Amino acid sequence: MWTEIIKAIIKHTNSHFELINYRSIGGGCINQAYELIGKNISYFVKLNSASQIEMFKAESIALEEMYNTNTIVVPKPICYGISGNNSYLVLEYINLGRGDSRSWPLMGQKLALLHQVKIEKPFGWYINNTIGSTSQINDWKDSWADFFAEKRIGYQLILGNRRGGNFKNSQEIIEKVRESLFNHHPKPSLVHGDLWSGNAGFTHSGEGTIFDPACYYGDREVDIAMTELFGGFPSTFYEGYNQQWSLDKGYNQRKNIYNLYHILNHFNLFGGNYEIQAKRMIKEI
Repeated sequence: MWTEIIKAIIKHTNSHFELINYRSIGGGCINQAYELIGKNISYFVKLNSASQIEMFKAESIALEEMYNTNTIVVPKPICYGISGNNSYLVLEYINLGRGDSRSWPLMGQKLALLHQVKIEKPFGWYINNTIGSTSQINDWKDSWADFFAEKRIGYQLILGNRRGGNFKNSQEIIEKVRESLFNHHPKPSLVHGDLWSGNAGFTHSGEGTIFDPACYYGDREVDIAMTELFGGFPSTFYEGYNQQWSLDKGYNQRKNIYNLYHILNHFNLFGGNYEIQAKRMIKEI
């Protein structure tokens, strides 16, 4: 397997790579991860079953688009493919370090620059991708309210009921989300889509980097909202973001709607008390 992957790296980089060693990297619950160590360069490799190749294809497309904006640091995708029973995704290896007092506000500014890139598309994405291991439906919609109500909350509610959750008033919830977003008309932004603290870090030079995306064209506020979940980002991050592009009026009301998507997804992935949390959020909405 490694021989085939190395051949693919050489083909796509058009440069020699000799494997000296490799090591397993922990931290992920969906894929196996490895560092391939060469003489002067390393690569980050994700492995999964061969059936998951479309997931890696979608991630490669997302990283390529973010990388080409020249805004915030993301790992450059190198190649993806199938070797035997495994699918693989090869990325630039970013050696992570620790940020300093300037790192968080700069990360906020760079994320705002990513969101400010002009998008000539409606809401959605070229292909469906995944949020965690859950399918993420990205059919194009001109209306943000319709897109988020149907393709985000509606789809998660369908999955939730299949999993045994008690979301019997699903259509009522969908319509309330649509109504709540009806007068909000954001311009489509390229969003990371899964931006919690575990998918962000700093390079050794202290520059912010984001990875493991679930990209689509959506309201930039979905990224900001998720940064407030699961531990949150420090206040200096938001200061940096707002310095570059201040958040729209009403964000504090919308963020609960946007984060409901992720809590429903966590119920669908992990079960447990996420159903209780989702119902509490639904009641507030």
